[in-house]
Amino acid sequence: MKKNMGNLDKGIRILIAAIIAILAYTKVLDGTLAIVLLILAGVFVLTSIVGFCPLYAVLGIQTNKKK
Repeated sequence: MKKNMGNLDKGIRILIAAIIAILAYTKVLDGTLAIVLLILAGVFVLTSIVGFCPLYAVLGIQTNKKK
């Protein structure tokens, strides 16, 4: 897998995941919506750690700086 995510993209995904987690923990989000968003947050964190987004690969998007 070739990395296709830049640092800004990773940071934004981590921030969004943290916000979703906080909203779910404080019960602002609950039920099915909370579960779906927490799964999405998990995907955001995983793709940020790995540095590769499969959807970006399909769409031909690359946010990291080419060397």
